[in-house]
Amino acid sequence: MARSVSVDPLSVVGRVESLHAIGEYVLDAAARAGLENRAAYRLRLAVDEIATNAIMHGYEAADFLGDLLVTAEFDKSKLTVILEDSSPEFDPLRTPPPEDLDVEPQERPAGGLGVFLALGGVDEFRHQWLNNKNRNIFVQFIGEGD
Repeated sequence: MARSVSVDPLSVVGRVESLHAIGEYVLDAAARAGLENRAAYRLRLAVDEIATNAIMHGYEAADFLGDLLVTAEFDKSKLTVILEDSSPEFDPLRTPPPEDLDVEPQERPAGGLGVFLALGGVDEFRHQWLNNKNRNIFVQFIGEGD
């Protein structure tokens, strides 16, 4: 069994201004895990999309201020990033996929495309609702299809 290495957690206020710190955290964890640049970028994009949704639709839309907690751990085969927030329950996997990807962006209805593209860029994604918190788990394999 591979030994895991944990990265110190990052806790930030759930505001748009915190997205930069979250992105830097994910990229740092990816570099420490030895993830290839393309895979690291896709992972950062996925975490950013879900964090943005939590901030914009979970906290700001409800006029509620909460925190986001990001943790990461890796071993020689994978990097796992966990994003937790206390906004209302939202499972990104329940977001219906876009109906017609051939339609020009300005002609398509708003919503859903970011989640679809982001989660398609990671090797595994899971959502849990635990202790009144959204727990989004992103897994990127190291060395496989990077």
